[in-house]
Amino acid sequence: MSRLQRGTERDTRTGFRTERRDCSASVPQGLLKAARKSGQLNLSGRNLSEVPQCVWRINVDIPEEANQNLSFSATERWWDQTDLTKLILSNNKLQSLTDDLRLLPALTVLDIHDNQLTSLPSAIRELENLQKLNVSHNKLKLLPEEITNLRNLKGLYLQHNELTCIPEGFEQLFNLEDLDLSNNHLTTVPASFSYLFNLVRLNLSSNQLKNLPAEIGGMKRLKHLDCNSNLLETIPPELAGMESLELLYLQRNKLRFLPAFPSCKLLKELHVGENQIEMLGAEHLKHLNSILVLDLRDNKLKSVPDEITLLQSLERLDLSNNDISSLPYSLGKLHLKLLALEGNPLRTIRREIINKGTQEVLKYLRSKIKDDGPSQSDSVIETAMTLPSECRVNVHAIITLKILDYSDKQTTLIPDEVFDAVKSNIITSINFSKNQLCEIPKRILELKDMASDVNLSFNKLSFISLELCMLQKLTFLDLRFKILPEVLYHIPTLETILISNNQVGSVDPEKLKTMGNLITLDLQNNDLLQIPPELGNCVNLRTLLLDGNPFRVPRAAILMKGTAAILEYLRDRIPA
Repeated sequence: MSRLQRGTERDTRTGFRTERRDCSASVPQGLLKAARKSGQLNLSGRNLSEVPQCVWRINVDIPEEANQNLSFSATERWWDQTDLTKLILSNNKLQSLTDDLRLLPALTVLDIHDNQLTSLPSAIRELENLQKLNVSHNKLKLLPEEITNLRNLKGLYLQHNELTCIPEGFEQLFNLEDLDLSNNHLTTVPASFSYLFNLVRLNLSSNQLKNLPAEIGGMKRLKHLDCNSNLLETIPPELAGMESLELLYLQRNKLRFLPAFPSCKLLKELHVGENQIEMLGAEHLKHLNSILVLDLRDNKLKSVPDEITLLQSLERLDLSNNDISSLPYSLGKLHLKLLALEGNPLRTIRREIINKGTQEVLKYLRSKIKDDGPSQSDSVIETAMTLPSECRVNVHAIITLKILDYSDKQTTLIPDEVFDAVKSNIITSINFSKNQLCEIPKRILELKDMASDVNLSFNKLSFISLELCMLQKLTFLDLRFKILPEVLYHIPTLETILISNNQVGSVDPEKLKTMGNLITLDLQNNDLLQIPPELGNCVNLRTLLLDGNPFRVPRAAILMKGTAAILEYLRDRIPA
């Protein structure tokens, strides 16, 4: 049976007709012609308030060029057209879709995100071949029950709508692998979700969930569960039976306790920051054999158990903003890449050591494993650092803490006697902040084989010379600047760039991507009018701070979800 005949069967009411000429005003004929060959039509960002009839009828009507050309080559035979399988209508002004949607039964991808849709037509049930449906960033309050007829659906994206409930029969979408319901108004999750056997990724973040059904533990293939920013007070113990779970996000809830995870042998990341957890015990840790990232920031923890050493695969541990006064020295045995401790009332480890970064903290803890406690020399050092130095150069800091400190002097030049005071001592940190420096002191290169931390913030630097590249061990650099200096892209060892509260207007994502060690990038309160989507490819970033810039996207709701969500959002918007 020819496509011409099948087209007639699909729309027997009207048969074939030529495309309306007024369609070309919103959809160029060239696009339609190409779509008949490729089966794909992209009408994103065309300011459409409704979908033109020629789009719905692209496989039904005789194309206009058929009336203008009486002889067709093998490549122009319109009756050999390909059925439309992919339709992108995102970033328009659509308020509704008509039942003419049924005229495209071959669709496998329908993308209508970022419109103004308040509902979906019941005719959507006829898109039985649909595998991906993206209706995110609209105004849907309800989903039609007919959506449960889409049995081949693998990806369903409903984030950033106004949904308050899930229709009955939703579990019939048993081929779903990826389901995003984040940023809606859901108060419950149906127990029947457990029948979504093939689900690999489930995002329920930024809703109003007070609990999760125990049946959720039956989702044996689920790898990624995001319940950030809800009202959860407890987690059902059954969740610990999700044996395929790799990523679990429970940030910004009301949790006071953690369940044990006896079956989650594959769990790689556990994010429970910004809760009210008071205790971390051995039972919480002993089964997390594969854990790489453990985020416990902004809780009420008072201590860290010695059993933390069971987490031999752990790379990143965030304990910031808790009530921890001491750390087990055994923590130094772990091979951490990042240990965040800021905002704790620590008494057994000096602030100067914490400021030096993760490796120095771990080294300090290891050195204390055989000690009973802080030595007398520690007390002397701490006293020396808290008393104002009578000389211009703090020799105590140079000798005992390996810090060259000449900060808050309001000087335009660093005197030679500051560098002369180093003599043969090892210096790992340099602090020249809160001065009036217009350029980097050239003698800083004398420390190029030692210095790992350099603080030049709150100066009047207008440029940074390439000599900074010669600081071979530089891992931490604090600046206040108008533009992101080109030289920074050429320092491969850099782990942290703090450049907030400046006037930075752009960044180069391709160059940032080459900085394989960069973990923290603070660009808050700058003049960034847009965030390049390619920044999402900087997958090594663990902290990306963008608040306080004048860009419109990503929206604040995305920024609130944290670095991983921001990077994923940006990657999704990289042009194909």
